[in-house]
Amino acid sequence: MAPPVTERGLKSVVWQKIKATVFDDCKKEGEWKIMLLDEFTTRLLASCCKMTDLLEESITVVENIYKNREPVRQMKALYFITPTSKSVDCFLRDFSSKSENKYKAAYLYFTDFCPDTLFNKIKTSCPPKSIRRCKEINISFIPHESQVYTLDVPDAFYYCYSPDPSNANGKDAIMEAMAEQIVTVCATLDENPGVRYKSKPLDNASKLAQLVEKKLEDYYKIDEKRLIKGKTHSQLLIIDRGFDPVSTVLHELTFQAMAYDLLPIENDTYKYKTEGKEKEAILEEDDDLWVKIRHRHIAVVLEEIPKLVKEISSTKKATEGKTSLSALTQLMKKMPHFRKQITKQVVHLNLAEDCMNKFKLNIEKLCKTEQDLALGTDAEGQKVKDAMRVLLPVLLNKNHDNCDKIRAILLYIFSTNGTTEENLDRLIQNVKIENESDMIRNWSYLGVPIVPQSQQGKPLRKDRSAEETFQLSRWTPFIKDIMEDAIDNRLDSKEWPYCSQCPAVWNGSGAVSARQKPRTNYLELDRKNGSKLIIFVIGGITYSEMRCAYEVSQAHKSCEVIIGSTHILTPKKLLDDIKMLNKPKDKVSFTKEE
Repeated sequence: MAPPVTERGLKSVVWQKIKATVFDDCKKEGEWKIMLLDEFTTRLLASCCKMTDLLEESITVVENIYKNREPVRQMKALYFITPTSKSVDCFLRDFSSKSENKYKAAYLYFTDFCPDTLFNKIKTSCPPKSIRRCKEINISFIPHESQVYTLDVPDAFYYCYSPDPSNANGKDAIMEAMAEQIVTVCATLDENPGVRYKSKPLDNASKLAQLVEKKLEDYYKIDEKRLIKGKTHSQLLIIDRGFDPVSTVLHELTFQAMAYDLLPIENDTYKYKTEGKEKEAILEEDDDLWVKIRHRHIAVVLEEIPKLVKEISSTKKATEGKTSLSALTQLMKKMPHFRKQITKQVVHLNLAEDCMNKFKLNIEKLCKTEQDLALGTDAEGQKVKDAMRVLLPVLLNKNHDNCDKIRAILLYIFSTNGTTEENLDRLIQNVKIENESDMIRNWSYLGVPIVPQSQQGKPLRKDRSAEETFQLSRWTPFIKDIMEDAIDNRLDSKEWPYCSQCPAVWNGSGAVSARQKPRTNYLELDRKNGSKLIIFVIGGITYSEMRCAYEVSQAHKSCEVIIGSTHILTPKKLLDDIKMLNKPKDKVSFTKEE
């Protein structure tokens, strides 16, 4: 049984499963192996283990399956790959005939279900004694953080939301693939959840939910362990990206969301200068300080880091007065044994200062306007009577770039539930963003009212006015309301229909229906571990939405919230993707091979 996610983290759960189903399965005392990975499995392993972990599993070297490699015929090879034509063809090239085999033998593990066509191709093309194992392990997602997963399919956004009818086959194929991947998330967590979906305004969530439900049913019919037959006490919610457009374009001031929005962080790598040298730091959960402060407001972070430095240093005198980067550098020289801890403080202090420099330059003035438009009220709680009057100062300010102005225009349109064609044309012309106008208009393909206005009222939000917050961070992502309502069993069943005929019990207490057959010891374990709320958003999640999963899990100890999507988005990347929705497929450059 998978350990609770809050204790071990999703990354650890995935690593333990890979260890048990792959490494332990082919381990032989004193035998070292070469490991072959493709693009996806490289990212998967990088997300949950280090090279030292692989060395402990008797892996001597890790190779890219796509690249030309020298044969090492005296050693066995462990192939951990996706069941795609490209990866299988590369494998077969290594074992084309016994005399030309690159390695002594192969242990072959697929991330998920291998189609019969590919399996038969392996059987007919490869000498039978060359393959010692051939298994499917059902992990086809990336554990991005301890409570966050991605399917690593950013191109799904285009296929799911593009209006071009010629993409229908591509969309069906990607929906099938996503459903398979989501099932592997549930399987890795040892869950067979009740599947629900947001019913309006698009039907993507409904289609995907039906596919997932069917594939879950099939999976648990053939599950080797036969541990889980009925539904567990967990719930899976599937949602289209247009459910909360506001959270995708608003400037966030919590540390992680702010840093990824304002700074050029790629692949979680932050570049900074210290003592005149260029340095790099990876923002990851192995860094306890990052985990401790990533969801805190930037104002709190700037107070927190100097305090943490004072905790680390054994002498108060070393850090008397204001903690600066130069003071930290001096401290490192004086106290080499604190170098590692203080290096992390330097990284995060640099990160916070870089964020604040951008904030002070332009973002601070934007934030008040954005919050007023998003909430429809000002910091004093007074209703915004004229949203256009709130917007205009941003559009007239020459210091704001086009991207920030587009974000503000979108917040204005979201606040009024759409606008007139005449008004939108005027805004586009006045700001001179004709070439970028599709970043605004194409939101309609996500089911978000742009032109004309929607007559439907906006969903009622929870009153959070009593919650302590900062004036420039009053907005709460809509996903937090959904998480809390799901845990408290308050989701409207018309708005959130179930796919399964026998829905999972979901009241956060671990109570069980009389119709469900008790499973030996499993119910006791279930009660002890509490329920899981698994969320999947089609088309990307924001860092602020990821934060909500941790906050809600912390507040509701009986339930772990695990959130995932096709990919993680930032406002700029999302606007670029939205701009391309009405372009032909051959004009859109995907980040992954189809």
